[in-house]
Amino acid sequence: MLERLSHWWRAVWPDPARTSLGWWLVAIHVAIVLLVGGGITWSASAKLHTLADEQGKARVQLAATTAREDLRRFADEALVTARTLADRPTLQRLLAEGRSEAVPPVLRSACEASGMDACAVIEGTSVVAVSGPALDWQQIITASAEQGATFMALPAIERVPVQGAWAAPSAPAGMRVYVVRRLDERLAQLLSHQVGAQVLLIDYRLYTAAPVNAFTPLYSAALADGHSAVQRIDSQDVYASAVPVFASSGEAIALIEALLPTSAVDTSTSHLVKKLLVTALLLAALAVLAGIILGELVAGPVRALTTAATRLGKGDFSASIPTGGAAEVGALARTMEDMRRNLIELTSTLRRSEAEAKAVLGGIVEGVYAVDRERVIRYLNPQAARLLGVEPAEAVGRFCGDVLKPRDEDGRRPCDFRCPIVAARGGGSAVAIEHLGAPPAAPRTTVITSASQVEGLQVQVIRDETELEGVRRARDSVLANISHEFRTPLAAQLASIELLLAGMDHMSAAQQRELVTSLERGTVRLTQLIDNLLESVRIESGQLAIRHQSVALAEVVADARELVGALLAQRRQTLELSVPDDLPAVSGDKTRLTQVFVNLLANANKFAPEGSVVRIGAAVHGREVQAWVEDEGAGPAEGDGQSLFARFRRGGGGEPEAAGLGLGLWLVKSIVERHGGSVAFERTAAGRTRFTLALPAESGT
Repeated sequence: MLERLSHWWRAVWPDPARTSLGWWLVAIHVAIVLLVGGGITWSASAKLHTLADEQGKARVQLAATTAREDLRRFADEALVTARTLADRPTLQRLLAEGRSEAVPPVLRSACEASGMDACAVIEGTSVVAVSGPALDWQQIITASAEQGATFMALPAIERVPVQGAWAAPSAPAGMRVYVVRRLDERLAQLLSHQVGAQVLLIDYRLYTAAPVNAFTPLYSAALADGHSAVQRIDSQDVYASAVPVFASSGEAIALIEALLPTSAVDTSTSHLVKKLLVTALLLAALAVLAGIILGELVAGPVRALTTAATRLGKGDFSASIPTGGAAEVGALARTMEDMRRNLIELTSTLRRSEAEAKAVLGGIVEGVYAVDRERVIRYLNPQAARLLGVEPAEAVGRFCGDVLKPRDEDGRRPCDFRCPIVAARGGGSAVAIEHLGAPPAAPRTTVITSASQVEGLQVQVIRDETELEGVRRARDSVLANISHEFRTPLAAQLASIELLLAGMDHMSAAQQRELVTSLERGTVRLTQLIDNLLESVRIESGQLAIRHQSVALAEVVADARELVGALLAQRRQTLELSVPDDLPAVSGDKTRLTQVFVNLLANANKFAPEGSVVRIGAAVHGREVQAWVEDEGAGPAEGDGQSLFARFRRGGGGEPEAAGLGLGLWLVKSIVERHGGSVAFERTAAGRTRFTLALPAESGT
């Protein structure tokens, strides 16, 4: 049996001794191309499918989490709507007069303008007036009592979760204004349009009562994780992601489900795989053809090489040696000319290696220098010469300490007791941080890495970390400032809370109100610091998105006034507004513009004297709307005008309180410029400090 297999193998597979080199080259080339090409194609196809699957999951998970963030933003908008509605003089007058029958039209107008489904005025647990569909208001009242100003609830009347907020009007007392939005199909369609995927809002009660289906494991995983879960559900041909929605009390309210058809990902992947296969086959055919041609090109010179090797073996050293290789290569090994040629090639290789080494030493960023046993410099690359401020010719032959000039430590030269070159001779290598540049030269911080000694020479790599050290110091300074800025209002809040707890039973209402007001001021201050930090990070990372919508500056100023009112009241400062009613609208992001005015008002509050007046005005200049914030402070020191808007630029000694993070005016400039506008600082003729914003007026106004 074995003999038969041997005969069959000889018949199928040619004898290597009788086979030409060209045939072997083609055969090997074809085998390599088939193995490598097939393996790469298979691996790339699998990787494409894996990447496409990950991309589909990432897209649908991003859509679901974005939808949840939009729900949180809707809650904030609902709170703003409730407060705005509660502060309407018309609503307060009607409630004070007891004309509850005239309240629904006012509520309806507010609901329609803000996109809310229902609005109501409630006194205690009694509904005074309502606008919109019938809702389980008792359940909503209970949820708001548990959760606060913004809430989410599961009404018993219909299987649709609700989200809302409430605010108390200043008069009459005891009443609350509620605004509610249902988490229904209409809201799901709005979220789908915003996130670019199909979004479903699922009542938590429906999930618990529904039978097990293909999506049940996804929902369970999302609820168990508490954040999100994502799966590819092949039975439904979709990528699905579920994100749980919890009320502030911890109660599960709903599930946000985002769906993306698998065809949106698989179709493009299949096209790519087909193109990859076609390309691989085409390249394989071209590689085989190239192998045949190259095999013949290699086999031809080998025949000539055999003849030349025979002549050399007979002593004819004048014969030229053709390059190539084949079955006759063994004859070449028996000639001395081959050894001579190899020596010539080795010499050429060594010369090329030397040239490459010099090119590498001349092209790397770090400085490199070599010293002998006496630590005298024998080589210095251009980078090291520039770092040390010397010419290579001047440094070679000098003691390295005289060239580097390390600063003395405790009156001693580091070369005498702490030299990395000496340490490397015993330990194999050494790394040391050296401060170079003796006075009056500018000091530089460097890291020197010393190698062990080889044939009397020792190589050192020197890296300049002066700028990196400066960055570290700046980072430490910013972190220290952030810690200080957060600690100050937190300490004040903690003191107010301790006083409030200690005297709650016998403290007068006025004293309690004063402590609560102090807490409010600290909260406003912390909120402003956090907002500025987050906005700074978004701007630096390129994630700040400006929403362009029609914005009335009067509303922006009103919102900013409400947010900073507590800080102004703390210093007994008054705010004068001069914003015309017919001022054209601007196209921009209302939230960002509000932050601009909040930062400017906070700046004025900090630098203006106590009891002074802060003024806000606006006017039209051509196609621009100009607004300004003016205070009676002394303004920045002379020469600081150009650096006012720099990041982390903090106030000097004239600041009435501890300097902030230095982000406020930088954020103002960044946000205004992203709106296509500009900001400027000036001292008015009346000796006031004024910051002026110029924003393009909305087209068509």
